[in-house]
Amino acid sequence: MKRFGFKILWLWVALWILIVPFSAGAEEKPLLKGKQTEVATFAGGCFWCMVPPFKKLEGVVSVTSGYTGGHVENPTYEEVSSGNTGHAEAVEIVYDPLKISYQKLLDVFWHNIDPTAVDYQFCDHGNQYRSGVFYHTDMQKRLAEESRAALEKTKPFKGPIVTKISPALKFYPAEEYHQDFYNKSPIRYKFYRHRCGRDQRLEELWGKSNTPH
Repeated sequence: MKRFGFKILWLWVALWILIVPFSAGAEEKPLLKGKQTEVATFAGGCFWCMVPPFKKLEGVVSVTSGYTGGHVENPTYEEVSSGNTGHAEAVEIVYDPLKISYQKLLDVFWHNIDPTAVDYQFCDHGNQYRSGVFYHTDMQKRLAEESRAALEKTKPFKGPIVTKISPALKFYPAEEYHQDFYNKSPIRYKFYRHRCGRDQRLEELWGKSNTPH
């Protein structure tokens, strides 16, 4: 009986040695394959209002509020708000290019800003509220420039497009209380958005059917 018990035990050990490497490999396969994502960075005034339009899009993995385009490392909200850091409030979007194109992100971006405004957006004034496209690759630069050129020909408003297209610099995530603010403080968010006249101005620029909510 003892020998039979040892044979059973060794049989289980041998099976475990054979099976574990294959099961481990099966578990690691998806991780090794990974998920190909790309990054897009846009500035459109108050970053609270730039998150919802992108967050609801299929293929967008994450949207982070933060600061970019300036010369101060690890800036705080108070420092950026002073207008002395060179940074703009912006959003960094991680997306799956197999599910959503950069062109689509650009289209959503344009329809959520006032591209005729220099160093302000809606009720917020200062270079920290400027609009801008910060490209990460040569292809993004080309697509952004083509998008702006096409918009110049088809825009439904009279003013010139002054939104700049610049190379992406280091992006600094904003403080946690700013992230997904529209969900954390929905009443305050809606009050601010309405008081700032954002949707009213967007409707003037793009028409009622293209006004985001």
